[in-house]
Amino acid sequence: MFNRTRTLALALAAPLLAAPVFAPAAAAPAGPAPVHGFAMHGAPKYGPDFAHFDYANPGAPKGGAVVAEASRTYDSLNPFILKGLAAAGIGLVYDTLMTPSADEPFTYYGLVAEGIEVPEDRSWVAFRLDPRARWHDGKPIVADDVAWTFETLVEVGHPFYRSYYADVESVEKDGDRRVVFRFAGGGANRELPLIVAQMVVLPKHYWEGRDFAATTLEPPVGSGPYRISGLEAGRSISYERVRDYWAADLPVNRGRWNFDSIRYEYYRDRDVATEAFKSGAFDLRQENSAKRWATAFEFPAREAGMAVKLEIPHENSTHMQGFVFNARKPLFRDPRVRRALTGAFDFEWTNETVMYGAYTRTESYFSNTELSSRRAGLPSGEELDILEGLRGRIPEEVFTTVYEAPETDGSGNIRRNLRAAFALLGEAGWRVGEDRKLRNAAGEAFAFELLLAQPSMEKIALPFKDNLERLGVDMSVRTVDPAQYQSRVDNFDFDMIVNTFGQSLSPGNEQRNYWHSERADTPGSGNLIGVRDPAVDELVELVIAAPSRESLVARTRALDRVLLWSHYVVPHFHSRAARLVFWNRFGRPETVARHSHGYPSTWWIDPEKDAALARWREGGGD
Repeated sequence: MFNRTRTLALALAAPLLAAPVFAPAAAAPAGPAPVHGFAMHGAPKYGPDFAHFDYANPGAPKGGAVVAEASRTYDSLNPFILKGLAAAGIGLVYDTLMTPSADEPFTYYGLVAEGIEVPEDRSWVAFRLDPRARWHDGKPIVADDVAWTFETLVEVGHPFYRSYYADVESVEKDGDRRVVFRFAGGGANRELPLIVAQMVVLPKHYWEGRDFAATTLEPPVGSGPYRISGLEAGRSISYERVRDYWAADLPVNRGRWNFDSIRYEYYRDRDVATEAFKSGAFDLRQENSAKRWATAFEFPAREAGMAVKLEIPHENSTHMQGFVFNARKPLFRDPRVRRALTGAFDFEWTNETVMYGAYTRTESYFSNTELSSRRAGLPSGEELDILEGLRGRIPEEVFTTVYEAPETDGSGNIRRNLRAAFALLGEAGWRVGEDRKLRNAAGEAFAFELLLAQPSMEKIALPFKDNLERLGVDMSVRTVDPAQYQSRVDNFDFDMIVNTFGQSLSPGNEQRNYWHSERADTPGSGNLIGVRDPAVDELVELVIAAPSRESLVARTRALDRVLLWSHYVVPHFHSRAARLVFWNRFGRPETVARHSHGYPSTWWIDPEKDAALARWREGGGD
């Protein structure tokens, strides 16, 4: 499942197919009656006559202006290509064929498409477009827009799209309101109907005559709840609510998109942004720094009840963040080397000393979910059968030991871990020279660069660097500007970076992008590590083809084990709650979605709270 909201998540298919064939309308199959929603496994939670999502308040008032924080900068309003840094919030401009529920693992409901047709074997999917669907310029959204969007994304969009949709064999327009997507493999990839349902729809009439592959700062035509109302390139961008938004009263949108305007202000430094927030420059921030969370928000407004600091638990995957090895580099090709360096990261000391004890060590690529191999103990049942079929080609530890990251006592003394690391490095051919530097048989020093985009990560990296020096390893730390960082990462021009591998509750096509061999050399792909392992390729394909939820869990756990015991990352840490601090002017639904805190889509401006805040500010904040 594609799981990076309104931005690019990267995936890879098996050998890339030729460009999809656009067949004549006569070829479009007849199928089952269209339904309002579709679930990956089982039935949708919400029936065909549902009025609104449980976590949305249909009585929420519309109105008000909010200011949000954005990081670094932007130089493009085209988020669908490899070039450029897309503006924050740009997804607000666009609608997708269908839209997800935030309290189900992987279920989509009608948006641009009022109905979806899926045969039992899932070998194709058809979408019936809502006759009310309109672009912001008033033109109707038609099947030709959908087909053109797909063709354009695959042919000239970000490389992600060609791989993510690689199993789409053909697209057929059946009149103005029906589009059929046929799939390769006869429906083996069970999530393909939903993969296509996620697709954003773009206006063919707007883009014709424009260079889709180029960055642009020209506000585009969309069909979503907001349109761009103003921008200052790289510094801010503003969106206004579309008053005649065609989908405002659809069940999926009732009680949502309540603010009249949303403006994103950019800050290159989050500590500077913290002070800006406290001065009232913007309304809400999601805090990712334990130190700031613990120390930065004890200020008069909070004491007066005018600012709120809130942790909202969630049931999402907490993903895998870590120091990521570039296994393309000869230095990191040996898993013993990668495992050795993992032992030099003292999480326990870092957590208590630097992060105020706020985090839990991450020990799964699918942590906080039933997909995690940690929850299952040793493999059994279908998972064990799968792994047995790969025995001899995968780490033997997957059969004997549940993965645990190296532990310390938190004192800063990690001699035991360093001794184990020295032994592994010795097995891999590294010895300490007279200069106390680790060197290989050719006399080359063990030296590499950790590339960072955020200065705030240096406080985690520098203690790691100090521990590596005790091993005789020279790790330099370099923080660069956003554009340079993105370019280097897209082209795999790094030794080590910090990255998060985002995961949904229904893994699928995106796993190809993260781990499949054929994505290892594709610029801009998510296979940042450079994984080239036929066994991993097989596991990825098994995950994608899982016929049931139970099978998906077993297959994902098998993939998780193999990735963990291959030591591709030095695992970091996670929190199981969203940390929000905001000015007390918002209303929020009583029911919180299992997989989202709701801002900005389901919050609203509470007139009484807003007035009280205004009076407090007018009185000098006393």
